[in-house]
Amino acid sequence: MSNDYLEIENADGMPGLVDSTIALNLLLNVKSGIRNYAIALTETADPEARTAIRTFLDKEIDLHAEVSELMMKKGWFHPYNVLEQFQLDQMSSQAAVQIANLELFPGNTSRLGTFATPNY
Repeated sequence: MSNDYLEIENADGMPGLVDSTIALNLLLNVKSGIRNYAIALTETADPEARTAIRTFLDKEIDLHAEVSELMMKKGWFHPYNVLEQFQLDQMSSQAAVQIANLELFPGNTSRLGTFATPNY
């Protein structure tokens, strides 16, 4: 992996990695929402509020199933195959190390002349 992240050709594979990362973050946030709604449901006495919370909880559970199925369909999540999930997690950790080693503030960030810039 090149350390010049500003060059388009160095972004090979990044769109898929970004999509899977966004999906994983969504899945984790949905799980957190399910947990919070379940806690709120046990802490609420008002029947009307409990009904509303239960409705939100049901919708979150449906969303969790939808996101999980999408991730499995795309090959980003293997909950039933530990070996495949482990290999995917290893690849993700290697990508994270490579990204962490990127020179985020290279000395020369000027791209003048790369694109049409009529004022220069």
